[in-house]
This record gives sequence, C-alpha cells and structure tokens, in this order.
Amino acid sequence: MTLEPAAVPVALVTGGSRGIGLGITERLLADGFAVAILATREEPEGLVARLDGIAGEPGRVRYLQGSVADPADHARYLDDAVDAWGRLDLLVNNAGVAPSVRADILEATPESFDRVIGINLRGPYFLTQAFANRVLALRGPLEALPEPPVRPVATIVNVSSTSAVTVSVNRGDYCLSKAGVGMATQLFAARLASEGVVVYEVRPGIIATDMTAGVTSKYDAFFAAGNVPIARWGRPADVAGAVSLLASGQTPYSTGEIFNVDGGLHIPTL
Repeated sequence: MTLEPAAVPVALVTGGSRGIGLGITERLLADGFAVAILATREEPEGLVARLDGIAGEPGRVRYLQGSVADPADHARYLDDAVDAWGRLDLLVNNAGVAPSVRADILEATPESFDRVIGINLRGPYFLTQAFANRVLALRGPLEALPEPPVRPVATIVNVSSTSAVTVSVNRGDYCLSKAGVGMATQLFAARLASEGVVVYEVRPGIIATDMTAGVTSKYDAFFAAGNVPIARWGRPADVAGAVSLLASGQTPYSTGEIFNVDGGLHIPTL
C-alpha cells in the first residue's frame, strides 16, 4: 500500500553507491532529498548507515540490488521508492560501464557492444520512460491543476560523458552509448516539457573514479600537456554539484540543456 507522500523530495540515483553516483547520492541527501539507490552489487556493509548520517535521520535511503539493463528491475525500483515515500521528484540516470577491453573498433566484438549499449543507453532509456509514466500517474491530469506549474513537476538528469562528442577509437561502443544518451535527453525533454517535467544532460570530463583508475598516467600526462583549461582531475563532488543545481528547481524555464563538468575540455582551442 502506498504511504502518504513524504515531506521531502525523492530522488532515484542509479549506480548511486560508488564513484560519481555516490558523490551524487551524498550531495542530494545533504540537500534534503530522500534517495533510492539501484546498484548491481550487494549493499556494501555500513553504507546505508553512513548515508543516514549525512541525511541526519534514518529512513531517507533505500538500497535495491538490480540492474538498470533489466526492465523488470525498473518496475521493482519504482515500486520500492513509491511504496516507501509515496512520491517521485528526480531521476538521475548515472549507472554506466566502460567496455571490459579497450579494443580498436576494427577488432571490437558484438558482445561488448551489446553489453555497453544495454547498460549505458537502452537501460536508462526505458527507465526514463517508466519513471515518466509513474510521475504522470502520481501527478494526475495536468489540466486538473489550478495553474500550470512554475516549478518542475519532476526532473530527469542524464549523466553522460565528454565521450558523447570526443572520439576514442578503442572505446567505440562507449562513445556511441554516450552520444545516444545525449539524443535521449533531447527526445524526452521535448516530449515531457508539456507535462511539467524537465530533462537535462550532465557531461563529465576526466573524473577520478575506479573507472579511470587504470589510465591515471595517461590522463596525468594529458593534463600536464595543457589540454584542459582547468588542469586537474575532476571529482565526483564536481559532478554532484551540477546535479544539485539542476535538481533544485532553480532552472524551470530550461530543458534539454547540456551542463559540461570537464574543466573546459569541451572548449575548442588552437
């Protein structure tokens, strides 16, 4: 049975237990959200208790083990959050993987392609669809509201990558998946604007996480060569700050926007 809607806004963060996703979870809890995490690994010991400490009270964190690639897990994820808190305010599509092997596109395999696309693009695409439909069902008919909402009814933030527009020929499947996330952002932004739902893309650059740990020396040299205007590694907290801003309701007349968190890497220079 659905409870009365919680007094605090509710966020869903996929992959919210590690790396960029954990940074986002921590920031949203500090901002006053309740957060439901979807992650493939078992709940790390002590994680929810530590996150409750950030929230300042118990019961503001849910942890569901499952895969963003599985639509059946989408339904479980939404049901769990709505049953716990009775509302949905924010979806952060953060979960993603790199290819298991960085293979030249002349040698890449269909198996790697299907895995990366399934987790990075297909999964978030259909989770967004399910989230939007559930939000609209909870909201009820828009025409029944006393006036068009000024603040968004709900917000969707897709965490993509500079690889959406920057070529890595040994990670073609990853680049294609992130470029697809960019188009998915535009599609859902156009479709949901009339429903009071705004959609954004946050595009990180070189962020220090376990995903980039294996190529530290490569990117250290990249920074040292002056290829990034803000010449340092990005942090999960940098990405979390952008998500926090977009989730705050302070940009209600914007949708489909890209927020680069890359130290200026996207700026063309000579």
